[in-house]
Formats: sequence, structure tokens, C-alpha cells
Amino acid sequence: MLNRNGEFDPKGLSPVPLAFLGDGVFELMVRERIVRGGSVPGQSLQRLAVRRVKASAQALAYDAVFNESSIEERSILKRGRNASLSTIPRSCTPEQYHKATAIEALFGYLYLKGEEARLRELFELIDTLIAKTEEERNAPGR
Repeated sequence: MLNRNGEFDPKGLSPVPLAFLGDGVFELMVRERIVRGGSVPGQSLQRLAVRRVKASAQALAYDAVFNESSIEERSILKRGRNASLSTIPRSCTPEQYHKATAIEALFGYLYLKGEEARLRELFELIDTLIAKTEEERNAPGR
């Protein structure tokens, strides 16, 4: 979508293509984090990535991301959350899937705007929340 100045404006895109792109951006950031974390056995790489990329994990961070977002970012999150989706995986609830779609739409939007620093800031917030949740689930006595 072009704005009045003839420049590409991702705000004009619907949330589904933004989420499509954002899914790839988020997954790449997760994979980069895993690889930079040190040597991991090959069979564990995909399992580690899936735990952080799955919709239920992303949905955990929706409220925190929303609270840390600008008005413009909140608008994208709301549009992503309210997107009409044709299918919802059995691995999560509809609410989780809509929240994950919102996160992905925001990541796609920020990527297209070239806001890498903001992407990394939000990724850190999400990754920290997901890691904390995993630690709590794996704590002894649970």
C-alpha cells in the first residue's frame, strides 16, 4: 500500500498478510536466539523453536506487549486479534490463536516499517515471558 508520498505504508495492509510475515520474522528471531545460545544437539533445535513459536506461547505475552505498546502498535494488535481466520489449530484455543495472530501482525508491521530496534525490544519481552513460564512449568514439584 502506498501513502500520499508514494512510499510503502504497511498500515494499509490487512492483518492476515502482516501476521503471515510476522510469523516468519518471529520464528527467525527465535531460531537466532537458539543458535546464539550455544551448541544444541540437532534433534533438539526444532523442538526448542516450536515451544517458543507456537500460538499458545505467543498468546502468553499478548497483555504485556499490549501494555508496552504505542497507540499505533495497539491499533495493529487489535486489528490482528480481531482478524477473521478460517482455521484454528487444535493445539490452542481460539483466544490464544487470535492473540498470537495479533503479536505476529505487529511483528510483520514493525518489520515492514524497518523498526528493528523495536522488534528486538518486544522480542526480548516475549521471550523472557515464555522462558519464565517454561521454568515455572518445569519446576520441581509441579
